[in-house]
Amino acid sequence: MFTNIPNIRHLRVFIEVAKAGGISQASSRVFLSQPAMTQAIAKLEKMLDVKLFDRQTSGMYLTDAGKLWMLRVERAFDYLIQGFSEIQAHPVSRRLNQGEQALSQITTTQLKALVAVSDAQNFSVAGRALGVSQSSLHRACRDLESVLGVSLFEKTSLGIASTKFAKSLTKNVKLSVSELHQGLQELSGLGDRQEVGRLRIGSMPLARTSLMPSVINQFSRDFPGITLELVDGPYEDLLTHLLQGDLDILVGALRFPPPTDELTQEELISPPLAVVGRKGHPAIARNDLTPSVLMGYGWVVPRSRAPTRQLFEDLIVAKSDIEVSSLIETSSQVLIRELLMGSDRLTLISRHQVEYELLSGALEVIPFELSHTRRPIGITHRTNWQPTSAQQKIIDMFRYAASLYSGDE
Repeated sequence: MFTNIPNIRHLRVFIEVAKAGGISQASSRVFLSQPAMTQAIAKLEKMLDVKLFDRQTSGMYLTDAGKLWMLRVERAFDYLIQGFSEIQAHPVSRRLNQGEQALSQITTTQLKALVAVSDAQNFSVAGRALGVSQSSLHRACRDLESVLGVSLFEKTSLGIASTKFAKSLTKNVKLSVSELHQGLQELSGLGDRQEVGRLRIGSMPLARTSLMPSVINQFSRDFPGITLELVDGPYEDLLTHLLQGDLDILVGALRFPPPTDELTQEELISPPLAVVGRKGHPAIARNDLTPSVLMGYGWVVPRSRAPTRQLFEDLIVAKSDIEVSSLIETSSQVLIRELLMGSDRLTLISRHQVEYELLSGALEVIPFELSHTRRPIGITHRTNWQPTSAQQKIIDMFRYAASLYSGDE
């Protein structure tokens, strides 16, 4: 996660020099000698492979690359300061420092240790992941606790667990690092160059058939330097990763209302739901279909709390006089298809989601009226997320692909 990320001390020097317009003017703010600050800026420019300042007799002025990097570093520091301030405003904290004061006292090593131990919930595993000793990790975490005035980890019967302070700060650290990675990606695309980096997309079932493949293929052709990381999983897990910066966007079924004000949703398409079964399913030839009749075949459904599961409960279960039985809960597209093809089970699903199976004749829509049910599919991102040009481009591609989609196909 921290790969290729400059250390905090160099970033603070950069910020203060940019604000002050020169090294001598900024030296008192970071308590470093002018030669040390000059060396820090030089190392940062070498690492980023860009010129951040124009050196003139009247002072140091940000280049276009410097202005771009400045915006990302300020956003990254805002997340860290917010995290520190939230902790130190709590009555439990033994420190009265402001967030900016804490920023001047912490190190990149301490933040790496925090994130590694929080993710692993184990000092030994975290140490192996970072390639450092457990004693080094313990020392870094203790030093960070001393700066913040709170405990970050506590012993449990199973080992250790993150306190609420560690969880909150880890989220802010990850969002901060995500901003810096976006800045690095933007710097790589300056001039005539294309962006180089990684774009992380949370992929949900409703978007994996038509929208996702076509957009990914086009984006990969247009941006060969961007590695696309597609992460599948339950909505709740993907949401957690999105909110803490491990993912850039989610693509799939939307939730109404959004689970938190931290999210922005954009609807792309809204295909109808249908009752679907195998080719030649006995229900297809019946003209007396009711929820009770359909319940008798057994069902494959999403797990509880999923929007489609709630529609199943409202439209089928609640209107049937047969007790629910023989349910199989899964969100696996492959497993749903195989279960339907090998039995008389039914499922409630978006036609869009099984488009290929319907076209090939492997599955068929059961003639049960559900035209009023639609599942909005779209993009979810953090409200204060600021995309790079490549990230914005893939959003535009999803919008264009959606414009070509006919909702009843």
